[in-house]
Parts: sequence; C-alpha cells; structure tokens
Amino acid sequence: MEGLQTVGILLVVCSSLRLLHFLGLIDFAARDSIEDDFELSTVCHRPEGLEKLQEQTKFTKKELQVLYRGFKNECPSGAVNEDTFKVIYSQFFPQGDSSMYAHFLFEAFDTNKNGSVSFEDFVIGLSIILRGTIIDRLNWAFNLYDLNKDGCITKEEMLDIMKSIYDMMGKYTYPCMQEDAPREHVESFFQKMDRNNDGVVTIDEFIESCQKVCNYTKTKHYLQ
Repeated sequence: MEGLQTVGILLVVCSSLRLLHFLGLIDFAARDSIEDDFELSTVCHRPEGLEKLQEQTKFTKKELQVLYRGFKNECPSGAVNEDTFKVIYSQFFPQGDSSMYAHFLFEAFDTNKNGSVSFEDFVIGLSIILRGTIIDRLNWAFNLYDLNKDGCITKEEMLDIMKSIYDMMGKYTYPCMQEDAPREHVESFFQKMDRNNDGVVTIDEFIESCQKVCNYTKTKHYLQ
C-alpha cells in the first residue's frame, strides 16, 4: 500500500480523536475555575498541577480543564486500565475486533508501564500526537510499532500491528481482503523503510523515510 507509514500515523491520530469524542471532549467553552475542574475528592489518582501540565504539553489552561472534566466523568478512578481502553475502542469499531490494536495503543500511552493510563499520560501523549512537531509524532508512532521497545521494528512486530488494524476495521470494511494482505503491506513497508536491508527498521530509517514520503506528497500536491 502506497504511503503505508502515513496511514499508520493517521490511524493513531484518528483513534485518539475517537477517544476524545467518547470522553465528551468536544466543547471547549469551559469554565475558568481550576478548583472546580481539578478537584478530585473521590478518586484514587490525583493529576499533576495545572501549571506543570501546561509546561509539559501544548494545551491551554482551558483545554486542560475540559480534557480533565471529561476524563474524570468517564474514568472516576482517575486512571484507565487496559480493559477499559478496549471497551472504548470496541464501541467505535463494532464491525471488527479492536482489542489487539487497543492493547498496542494502551502500551504506547502507558509510559510508566504500571498497567494504567493516568490523565497525565493521556494528555502528554495526546499533545504529541495532535500538536507535536513532525519529529515528535514520528517518534511516538515508532514507539507504538516497536512492540518490545528494543529500538527497532521487526517484520514480526509490524505484522502484528497490521493484523490488528485489519482485525479492527473488520471484514465489513475490507470484504475482499486476502489473508496474506497484511504480510504484503509489511513487505512494502520494509522495502521503503529498511534502508540497509538488515531486516529491521531503526528510528533513523523510519524518520528519514517518512519525511521523504511527506515531502514527496507535498510536492505532488503542489504540482497538481
């Protein structure tokens, strides 16, 4: 598939936007009361201070207030575990099985590897995906694909990702999909990314290849 790596990044962004919608984070006409929006008298996890989160993300005070209000309403414990994450995604992809993709995405958000995604984890990751530089976003996407976090993407890891994407989209979306389609996409991915043909894709190869695709796409669009 042409531009497979770009599709993967877009899926991450779209999935995060779906999660925002599920949490009711679509109205940014929020109140200014920090005390009202950040009071956590009945939850287990308390988020970092508003000012610190502003420094760590590219969200405004008002955006953080609304993000947290929605997060608290849907996640009263103050953190999301993997099972809840899977339930969220199953509601948006009822035509397929989103559990494995949700697992991979949860692992990417769970930066502390403690089995839960706190509000801080959520907004820091979301800030990178939605408002980070292209390098920030590519680094985040690479971390998603690098399942065992050893600094490189193998064909086996990319195949697991591709299978999870097809499972999530379901046969309704791809009724004529052949069983070997994910593997064919992985081969295409490695032909573009694996610059030295050593069987793995490093972060440098990933970023360089993605930037070339982005630059080519922009030039093609401009010439049209």
